[in-house]
Amino acid sequence: MARTRTSARGDGTAARGATARQLSFVVSAQRPLALLGGTFDPIHLGHLRVAWEAAEALDADVHLLLAHEPPHRPAPVASVEQRVAILRAALAGQQRLHIDLRELRRTGPSYSIDTLIEVRAEIGPQRSLILLLGADAFAGLPGWHRWQELFDLAHIVVLTRPGVAAALGAELQTQVLAHEVDTAQILATRTAGAIFHLPVTPLDISATQIRQLLRDGHEPRYLLPDVLLADPSLLDAYRLGAGN
Repeated sequence: MARTRTSARGDGTAARGATARQLSFVVSAQRPLALLGGTFDPIHLGHLRVAWEAAEALDADVHLLLAHEPPHRPAPVASVEQRVAILRAALAGQQRLHIDLRELRRTGPSYSIDTLIEVRAEIGPQRSLILLLGADAFAGLPGWHRWQELFDLAHIVVLTRPGVAAALGAELQTQVLAHEVDTAQILATRTAGAIFHLPVTPLDISATQIRQLLRDGHEPRYLLPDVLLADPSLLDAYRLGAGN
């Protein structure tokens, strides 16, 4: 999901948002819905493992949101159609992780606030909604478009790895002090507004590394789901993309 730098909202607006978040309690019996965004170019075991750990630790259904035009990073190497095919293949055979293509239906950059507004309208006001972020992305949250409004719509779960810490600005530290909770169970009893840090398995795998291996004619076995290697055509965009 895309983000861009913008000015912070005033103290009065933030205070009103905090009051609304304190009143966001859940009466829905449905599992929380968690969102993990990315270009997934390509999806790899690092992505899938943290998504699965979040699904189990939070007892949530996790939607992997395929980004269309991320303004904060270079355009994906594979086309939208190729990335969708790769993601569908990688998610086959299980029921907790789901592909979500809503951001592909939009033209231009797709901002997290727009996605959360759309999802909240779909699921209603009584189901817990969670935005999953890596530690670096969370540290950069004050640069996101309408970032303080995200807490009115969803919880934020920060996926943390041992030995990896990102410095937080004063504005974000204030949000953490006000809204951090220490148990995942609390997220299922409120609809939005909490911050929770979830330790995940540190798998040092990158899509950049995988693309380079494929460009160089190597096989990235044990970095990707085996199903992606079983059908060579799924990864052709990276083998043929030496000029990208």
